[in-house]
Amino acid sequence: MRQVEGLQLPKFFDYYHSPLKLVATPDGGVAGWILFKDTGGWREANNLIDKVLFVGGDEINEISRDEFIQLTEHERGRYLSGDGPIFALYETVRAIQDTLREERRYPTPQEQALIRGVRRRTFVMFEEQLQQAGDPAADPTIAATPS
Repeated sequence: MRQVEGLQLPKFFDYYHSPLKLVATPDGGVAGWILFKDTGGWREANNLIDKVLFVGGDEINEISRDEFIQLTEHERGRYLSGDGPIFALYETVRAIQDTLREERRYPTPQEQALIRGVRRRTFVMFEEQLQQAGDPAADPTIAATPS
């Protein structure tokens, strides 16, 4: 694991439209994790640490904790399908977005709040399932801490 002096962690990034997080390791290092869109879990991305911290680029942006949660759940809702409460909530968000597209309008403040709230909830639910399945990067507490 890489160590970077004075680095405040965790840090969150939009890396080519994929959520990427940098977190502290128990030994004081840094670990990188990127969303694996096939499963919704996390894939090790230590090879990207230097790139996001020191190189950057047009398609790499540091984002807030809340933006990270929203991006993660947007991607999970877009790429994954299944049964159960999480997928029913993804379907709720999809139905709102379909209505907005059909009516060619922007969401109302209430619709925006509903979508954000549902995504915060699904983030915690999905991360808890990943944690139970042994995903070392799963962390439902990310949604408990305000941005």
